[in-house]
Amino acid sequence: MAAHPDDAPKTIAVDEKNALDLAKLTAWMEGNVAGFAGPLSYTKFAGGQSNPTYKLTAASGEYVLRRKPFGNLLPSAHAVDREYKVIAGLYPTGFPVARPYGLCTDPAVIGTDFYVMGFADGRNLWDGTLPDYAPDERTGIYNAMCDTLAALHNTDYVAAGLGDYGKPGNYFERQVARWTKQYKLAETEHMPAVESLIEYLPRTLPEQTRTSVVHGDYRIDNMMFHKTENRVIALLDWELSTLGDPLADFSYFLMSWVTKPEGRSGVMGVAGGDSGIPTIDDMVARYCAATGRDGLPDLNWYFAYNLFRLTGIVQGIKKRIVEGTASSAQAEKSAAGVYRLADAAWDFAQKAGA
Repeated sequence: MAAHPDDAPKTIAVDEKNALDLAKLTAWMEGNVAGFAGPLSYTKFAGGQSNPTYKLTAASGEYVLRRKPFGNLLPSAHAVDREYKVIAGLYPTGFPVARPYGLCTDPAVIGTDFYVMGFADGRNLWDGTLPDYAPDERTGIYNAMCDTLAALHNTDYVAAGLGDYGKPGNYFERQVARWTKQYKLAETEHMPAVESLIEYLPRTLPEQTRTSVVHGDYRIDNMMFHKTENRVIALLDWELSTLGDPLADFSYFLMSWVTKPEGRSGVMGVAGGDSGIPTIDDMVARYCAATGRDGLPDLNWYFAYNLFRLTGIVQGIKKRIVEGTASSAQAEKSAAGVYRLADAAWDFAQKAGA
């Protein structure tokens, strides 16, 4: 298939508030990144409002740097050291992640924790309807996403050195508690739908039957695809990853099928037929075959949970706007979506029996 040049990730010039100390960074790269040779220059990736991400260009090649935001942060958010650990654990297994080069936890270098990884030179797709692609290409891309997620969930995380990457016990119980706490820390007003979810979700937790590495934000724009083949060359943005219930990831991936197309991952009303985009049932069958399952429980609870978690994440962005530390102009728009997310979450909870 032909490459789509518009699908290369976009970068922008760096403004003063996101500037890095180039001399100190160059010195750190020289001491910590195998094969590095300067001079070094950089731009910032346009997307992503959580952990600011830069493209580094040097004589020795291209790299990516991810750092924590500057300013006051919620506890446990923006843990780039955890992101680095999971990438470094998965890379030797052959799972598609960028090559890890080094982690820096010394704020004297650029002012905050950061890590450097290889640049995955491929396609970054944002619109789940894949408007520029033929039906067979769409099928291939969706199958690749499903297969990559199954491969992650089939990975022996203990052998990959990630046996301590998450806590034991019920993942959903921990996550509901975590996002309830994060929401409360970031709360800017009373929202009845969220209060109902905070009461409902903890008393209806599904049983956890499997544990795997979970990515935590598995959607089309968080991966790089090969330039000409329908395969994932790097899964990105591991900020929310941990050990947990793989159905959290898979149900989050399936959220695209119950989300209207808005230029992002949603394919509701578009999938199936002659679109080439598999149906939700196609994806469930493919995933179950790849992971040795004989079916899935009622997805409505999982959809309610995923939307509740997104409500907590977006509320955190909203709080950062109020405090003036958000990293992206998109943040303001995202914050407006918090009411819509909360209402949609409660709607699915009611479908699940709330």
